Amino acid sequence: MLAAESDAAGILSDITKVIKIEVSGNENGYTFNATIQSPDTGCDQYADWWEIIDLKGNLIYRRILAHSHVDEQPFSRSGSNIPLAANTQVYIRVHINSLGYASNVQKGSVENGFMAVQLDSEFAKELEKVEPLPTGCDF
Repeated sequence: MLAAESDAAGILSDITKVIKIEVSGNENGYTFNATIQSPDTGCDQYADWWEIIDLKGNLIYRRILAHSHVDEQPFSRSGSNIPLAANTQVYIRVHINSLGYASNVQKGSVENGFMAVQLDSEFAKELEKVEPLPTGCDF
């Protein structure tokens, strides 16, 4: 691994994470509020989405983040009308535009709650090319 790759991996593993998940609403129409910590420096490096995936790596929901959160760390953003059964186990993870997926994720279900776990940042990496995707960065 090159030094730059090692530094990027360190930023992702040490700083970037989904800290907390709060859920409201009803089955197949939940609202998730994700609290994220990310190494945002501006449009060159920022959390550009968080997503919910099943344990097989299928995308269930993605919340696009249209701008960096340099002065707002950690920050929370919600997503609604999430089509999920109460007992479905999922991962909730964050993506950094210039670094990829973070390995610090939340795992669990609406029924049983969520807890911090490690997930290989390469898991379901092909989702980086699946719509919806950000169309730019406002600031």
